[in-house]
Amino acid sequence: MANVVIYSTPSCGYCKLAKAFFTEHNVAYTEKDVAADEAARDEMIAKTNQMGVPVITIDDAVVIGFDKGKL
Repeated sequence: MANVVIYSTPSCGYCKLAKAFFTEHNVAYTEKDVAADEAARDEMIAKTNQMGVPVITIDDAVVIGFDKGKL
């Protein structure tokens, strides 16, 4: 099974949609709240040079934003 991580914030609507999509499709994921966790925020920026969320990693692949086609 793939290792799925979503970097998100509590107020992000697209993050909520992505998490609902994962739940609907029985995809196990780890959530990292970049608003509360500075280390997770730094990790996300180092991996992607992105400040916006959601950032989703699936093993070594990175998906910026909520893109059903890529997920």
